[in-house]
Amino acid sequence: MRIQNPFRLGLFGGLGVLVAIGIGVAFLNLATILTYIGAALFIAMGIDPLVTWLDKRGVKRWLAILIVLFVLLGAVTGLVLAIIPVISAQVSTLIQQLPDFIDLLVDGTAREWAQDTFPFLPVDDIADEAIAWAQSGDTITNIFGGVLQTGIAVAGGVFGFVIVLILTIYFVASLHNIKRAMYQLVPASKREKFIDLSEQISVAVGRFVVGQLALAFTNGILTFIFMSILRAEYSALLAFIAFLFSLVPLVGTISGSTIIVASLALFPPDATTEWAVPAWIIAAIYYLVYMQVEAYLLSPNIMRAAVKVPGVVVVIAALAGGTLAGILGALVAIPVAASILLIFKQVVIPRQNTL
Repeated sequence: MRIQNPFRLGLFGGLGVLVAIGIGVAFLNLATILTYIGAALFIAMGIDPLVTWLDKRGVKRWLAILIVLFVLLGAVTGLVLAIIPVISAQVSTLIQQLPDFIDLLVDGTAREWAQDTFPFLPVDDIADEAIAWAQSGDTITNIFGGVLQTGIAVAGGVFGFVIVLILTIYFVASLHNIKRAMYQLVPASKREKFIDLSEQISVAVGRFVVGQLALAFTNGILTFIFMSILRAEYSALLAFIAFLFSLVPLVGTISGSTIIVASLALFPPDATTEWAVPAWIIAAIYYLVYMQVEAYLLSPNIMRAAVKVPGVVVVIAALAGGTLAGILGALVAIPVAASILLIFKQVVIPRQNTL
């Protein structure tokens, strides 16, 4: 026995390590699927307060689910159908202007324009590196490979969107059943407190989604008004970009603003000649001011009212979630922070006070 026990201990320990490694590998292989499930569950918990609101006013739950999903899908479809013609027109215009653009590159006019527009950039060095890159033998291969990878990524994104949509419908329809089944796993002595905390967390997630939508709508509407003042050709498209990127906490606004400013630099409005300052500089100043207002005024106040989380915790949670799990982590970080604060206030602190 003295000889067998260490062997048995080592054997079971090694098997335990192998099982742990297998579980870790399985989670890595299922990372995309788990992301889809997490995103769908997060969206479903955000939609559930609307369904519950209709349910309390006499609308049957299945009908309330259909109404909410129909309104949301209708809004998304309407936005997509409104943007597709704009994008098609933009691409057609770009194709038509491509020969003129090539002529500008050949005769050096584009380089002069870049030097006048961006005097702080080393335009000559950038142009020489671009020409050397274009003349490289691997350029065509890299371009075709990039196009192929982009096509695969777009197809994967569409597939992921469809999967998340289907899972969201299932989760919204069966969210109460899922909660009820989860509550049955908790010991009866602790079930009432667990249900209370779970419902508060669910409400916090729903309020966070509403708060993030409010921030996104604010950015989209202000962008549309500002782009209309600048007389940008595609104000609605730029406003939609601002709205879409603002759905991502912390980094979404700056990413969308960068794209909008770059588009104004590449495709300046027709009224640009009436101003002494280029439109993209005016837009950059506007977004710098707006981002300060959103970061220090709008976002902390809206999120504090929605999920009752202090502003500094909102920023820290979004940074930590984005670092650990990307966009999905940034989305769920604030509700998770609200959940942890609830647990500390209602479980940990009262327990410490009784010791």
